[in-house]
Order: sequence, then C-alpha cells, then structure tokens
Amino acid sequence: MALLVAVIGAGASGAATAAALHAEDSFDTIKVFERRETAGGTWIYDADPDDIPITPGALPPDIDQPISAPKRLPAITAPSAQIRFEKTPIYEELTTNVPDVAMSFSDMPFAYGPFVPHHIPRQYIENYFSWHQLDKLLHTRTTVENVLSIANDRWKLTLRKHDAARHVDEWWEEEFDAVIIANGHYAVPFVPYVPGLDDWLSRFPGRVQHSKTYRSPRVYENQRVLVIGNSASGYDVAHQLVASKLLRGPLHVSRRSRGRWDGREPPDGMLWKPVITEFKNDGTIVFEDGSTLEDIDRVIYCTGYQASYPFWDKSNGTPIFDYTNQRLINNYQHTFVRGRPTLALVGFPRVLTFRSFEYQAIAIARFWSGRNAFPMPSIPEQKKWEEDRIELTRGEHRRFHQIDWDDGETMEWFEWLYRFAGLPHIEGHGKHPPILNGQTRWAIEHIRKYPEHGGDQEATGIETLEVASKRKRDSLWFV
Repeated sequence: MALLVAVIGAGASGAATAAALHAEDSFDTIKVFERRETAGGTWIYDADPDDIPITPGALPPDIDQPISAPKRLPAITAPSAQIRFEKTPIYEELTTNVPDVAMSFSDMPFAYGPFVPHHIPRQYIENYFSWHQLDKLLHTRTTVENVLSIANDRWKLTLRKHDAARHVDEWWEEEFDAVIIANGHYAVPFVPYVPGLDDWLSRFPGRVQHSKTYRSPRVYENQRVLVIGNSASGYDVAHQLVASKLLRGPLHVSRRSRGRWDGREPPDGMLWKPVITEFKNDGTIVFEDGSTLEDIDRVIYCTGYQASYPFWDKSNGTPIFDYTNQRLINNYQHTFVRGRPTLALVGFPRVLTFRSFEYQAIAIARFWSGRNAFPMPSIPEQKKWEEDRIELTRGEHRRFHQIDWDDGETMEWFEWLYRFAGLPHIEGHGKHPPILNGQTRWAIEHIRKYPEHGGDQEATGIETLEVASKRKRDSLWFV
C-alpha cells in the first residue's frame, strides 16, 4: 500500500521502525530523518548543554514552536538560532537502570550486561543500523519542520538540513505515501508552575535549571543545592551530588511522596523537604509544611519531559496530541491513528522500551505491506477502544499511555500487536515479533539497579545488581 515511507527520528524507536520496514521488502523508498549528526536519539551525549530558558507551567506548543519555512522552496538560508531542544539530557556518569533485555532488540545480541554507561546504548543503536544495512536510509542533520496531509492520504514533508561546512540551512519538500513518527519524548523539559518562580527567575538568573542541563557534580562545588523530584533522574542526580561530597551543607530534595527507592530516612548528607508552595523575592523558598530554605545557590528541577510535535501542520485539522492530558488523539493501540491509515507512531508508551518498539514497528510494517494477519478493526471499533481506554485510565487515575505490567496489561498489548502482525513471509520477508518467554519476563521483573527499601530482596553479590520479588512495579519502571 505504501511505497514511499518517511520515518521521523533515529533513536531506538526509529531504528526498530527502519529495520521492520526494510525487512518487509515491500517499499520502494524508506527515508529516516534525524536532526542530530548520528543515530542514537536520547543516548547521544552532549558535554556542553544548551542554556535553555525555564518557563514554568509551559506546554510544548508555547516553547517548542516550528521554524517558519521560506515562502519558496527549495531555498538556502542562514542557520536558525531558535532553540529546538536538540541536545540530550545525558550526564557524565549516567548508566542504564534496567536489565539488558530492556535495552536491546530481539534480533541483535546485547553483550554488555545490565547497567552500562550511556555510550553503550548509543553505540548499540548505531550498530543496529549497520547490522541491518540501514545506513543508506539514514539522513542526518535533517529536521522535519512540517508534516502536511495532502490528497489520497499522502503527506508532504518540509525538511531543513544544516550544512555545517557552509554554515547554512537547506530547505526543501518531499512527498510520501506514509509517515511514522518516532521522535521520542525526552527533549522538551517540564517545570511546573509555582507562585513566585517567574519573578525568582528574573531576580536570580542562572540559579534555576532543569536536569536536562545537568552534567556533573563538579559544577556545584561549595554550593547549597535543592533538587526537586525523586523519580529516576531525581534519585540519580541527588545521589551523585551527595556522593561527590562537594556541596556546602546537606543536599535538600523536595519530593511529593516517598519514592520507590527511598528508605524510611534519607541517606547521610541529604535532607527531604515537601512540595514547594512559593518562591519569595528575597530568595526564600517556602514549603507546604511551612518550613523555608534560604541561601540556596542552585535549584535543579528533575520533573520530567513532555512529548512535542511542532511539525504537525495546523491545517491538518484535528491535532495529533492533547498536551493537557498527555495523550495521542484518535489513537488506536497506542500505535495507529484513527482515520489516517498512512500515519503511525512508535515509542510513546514507556514500557519495556526497545522490545515494545519492535512489536509496534513490525505491526505497522505488516499492515502497510498488506500482509497483516487479520483486518484492521473498523473505525467505530477503534473509536470504542479509545473511549474505553480513556474511561479506564481516568477511573484509575493514570495516564492514557501508562501500560501496567503486573496485571497483564502489557502482555495483552504485545499479544494484540503480535497477532495482528502475524508471521514473516515463508521466503523470509518481514521480521518475526519478539518472543517474551519466562526467562525474559523474570529478568524484567527482578533485575534492577537500585533496591526497593522494604521489599523482599536478595543480593546476588554482583556489584549494584539487586534481585527482588513480590513488589508491585508500575510501567515507568522500565524507562
């Protein structure tokens, strides 16, 4: 059905997508557009982060706006100076925090074991492109600035390539039969609105940052620091700062609730604080229990990221994403777009990454090659799936794309994608969806970098490796 296919992004989800499409041997042209200089996505390390502005409470449409294309294309322009959040949040000492099965694709061995330095996943993704002979499909330093729906369910892409040698931007357009969005969601940082924070940012420039620009404890030597947030990045950054012994006084950590790795008491060198209620003009920070902090040199927000689709043309009609409720619009199975059979997305749910990307990508490739095992459900059926999902997640107070592991929801989703894709062609065309056997599931459920305090734990004797059981885990565990 789709002869010319564009893939937006060359991180792990883009790599899985390119491999699945290429294996089908059904498409005349496959192009993978990546705005960075190499494949690797969020695992690319930038030693010198951008000085990104902090805009409390802002959503991506407000701060990650598209760059206007020249009126006549093709064209050559001066390089854009607009902030696009291209550089990654990877810091010097970052390691993975999940078992190797969650950091690898099923068809290429990951020989490094769990909890590896950040350069290993980047190299692995680069090697995956080469392993599947996909390098020729990759177009680096090329940003998709606009995705426009045109006649016959086709798409016109406006593209901008930075030519570093000539120090110019090249602009042009290309048309495709189908588009897969695999651009990830760790680019645009989120900082919540807090009364007084806007004024604080003006009065004390440089004092507040997001963890996206954190790189090393050395920057904070002899400073009083407050970390906000205690999910994966907050926990890791906080413990690096404490372990460095470079700070002036204890590290303060503001947290909404007890984290999955927190004990009953903070470790030596750390003090816990509740949620911030106000930033005062004199530099004082007020917490919800009435306590205050003064003389803080640096505030690091470890409050996560937001998905952003600045390239989606408003003239397409229905938006592709609900930024308020953080969910894809007209979505089916977290992968397909209702009413747009030639548009799909890979990698939005954060559950068993790498392997989940494969399930999605193979299902899409089979569908577009016309070899899916059973018909795509009707539009009314797809709509009912979305409505039921909204009702379910709203009642359970979780996000639409949060897929739980312990109750079998993840396996149910994978099973649908697996059955829809079906088996490869007898002549070898197409990829086989991953097998999720008992050994793999055991690794997912038991191997982790950090122990959960209060759980049923058994140390294996391997450095930093903990084997745990009988503890409920949410879907973000596998991020």
